[in-house]
Amino acid sequence: MSSRRNFIRNTAIATAGMSVLPTLASTMYASPSKEELNVGLIGVGLRGTNHLKNLLFRTDVRITALCDIDPERIEIGKRLMAEAGKKTPAIFGKDPLDYLNLLALKEVDAVIIATPWLWHTRMTVDAMKAGKYAGVEVSAANTLEECWDLVNTHEATGTHMMILENVNYRRDVLAVLNMVKQGIFGELVHFRCGYQHDLREVKFNNGKQPYGGGVEFGEKAISEASWRTEHSVKRNADVYPTHGLGPVAVMADINRGNRFLSLTSHATKGIGLHNHIVKQGGKDHPNASVTFKQGDVITTTIDTAKGETIIITHDCNLPRPYSLGFRVQGANGLWEVDGNRMYIEGRSEPHRWDEADAWLAEYDHPLWKKYGEYAAGAGHGGMDFFVLNSFIESAKANSAPPMDAYDAAAWSAVTPLSEASILHKGEPQDFPDFTRGLWMKRPPYNWMKNTY
Repeated sequence: MSSRRNFIRNTAIATAGMSVLPTLASTMYASPSKEELNVGLIGVGLRGTNHLKNLLFRTDVRITALCDIDPERIEIGKRLMAEAGKKTPAIFGKDPLDYLNLLALKEVDAVIIATPWLWHTRMTVDAMKAGKYAGVEVSAANTLEECWDLVNTHEATGTHMMILENVNYRRDVLAVLNMVKQGIFGELVHFRCGYQHDLREVKFNNGKQPYGGGVEFGEKAISEASWRTEHSVKRNADVYPTHGLGPVAVMADINRGNRFLSLTSHATKGIGLHNHIVKQGGKDHPNASVTFKQGDVITTTIDTAKGETIIITHDCNLPRPYSLGFRVQGANGLWEVDGNRMYIEGRSEPHRWDEADAWLAEYDHPLWKKYGEYAAGAGHGGMDFFVLNSFIESAKANSAPPMDAYDAAAWSAVTPLSEASILHKGEPQDFPDFTRGLWMKRPPYNWMKNTY
């Protein structure tokens, strides 16, 4: 942890004054880099507290405000700051709209939003209107209207926002991105990805612990089960697409020379959550009578302007091991994360898989080769360090982030579009062009640099 502090301090010095401008429109929004960033956190539940802990290791950040409507979470945040020897921040949370008072503080330059999904867009929009550089947890939006709200507010205010998709910084994902950029797979053709994660003990608990121990959700539950499960009751959609789609979209240059054109989605029947309630709570438990609208396995196929297809799988209500199901396939070969295997024509033995480890080590990303040891302990295998570092450095420079408002809109749009397609028996749904044609001219972000 101390080495992480030293790295962050040295990186802050090295990158002072840098302004990376990956979009055409962003050039008008750049300003000299700040040496120290004043950050407010909106939402300090489990995810927000993880961000808080990582911020406390930085010497180029001052945490000036915390906001949460749960007094217990505020007390945890204050205690962590006191233990780190930090000054007590301004506190907000007297009601659900008190975050607006946080956004009015001149002592806040940037905010990190880690609240329930239905608050993400409105808080991000309000932050941009207040001139605060906004980082928002995934997904960034729930409806097409909200997707457009993010884009329109960014363009109207000139203020940036970043979707905090940490899987884009996973070590194997960045190594494969390196291979893509070096042309190892040849011309890209097909991708698979998704979110395949048994979330039954995330969606239900006993009201005392955040994971499991009971089958309550909503008002009788705490943490994510108090709000997340309701989406499974009311929506038959891929409600959480970005962990898989974000990395693939970067590899396919979406919004930067390529774009999503349309999708079709299908859903299986939904039995997993009901079965879990009956098994854990009994058939007479009140929640055993709840009808869950969401299908257990949702499959979405996206067509892109450059002719690739992307298959996204959402599978969170049944017993299964975790996997994001990545597959990256081109004219010369492919990588599949399940099975940890790689095949490159002319380098692999014909018709036989290679273990992927040697390939991933050979093409290890410059960020991980340089700073991997400093990321240890940051959460999610180090990914959380890199995504937070990218947000902080982008905000200090007031430059467009690697995952911007257009990406947040396009990736999040899968949720409402998949919902519409499922409702209409797999009918294709067209993606809006959130860049209004600029995708044809926007250069790709420089994901291969070793700074952030």
